[in-house]
Amino acid sequence: MLGIESTSIGLAYILSILSAIGCVIYGICFWNKGAEEINIDDKKWVKEEKELEKEL
Repeated sequence: MLGIESTSIGLAYILSILSAIGCVIYGICFWNKGAEEINIDDKKWVKEEKELEKEL
C-alpha cells in the first residue's frame, strides 16, 4: 500500500485524508450560517460595555 509496510501508518494516512474531506464537507454545509439577528439584550449589553470602557 503505497510502499508503507506498517498498517498503522497506512491507517493514519487514510484517517487524516478522511478527516480533511469531512472538514471540507462540514464547511460547505455550514457556510454563512450563524448570522443571528441582534436582540434587544445584545444592544443593552453593548451599551453597558461602552459605558464601562469610558469609565476605565
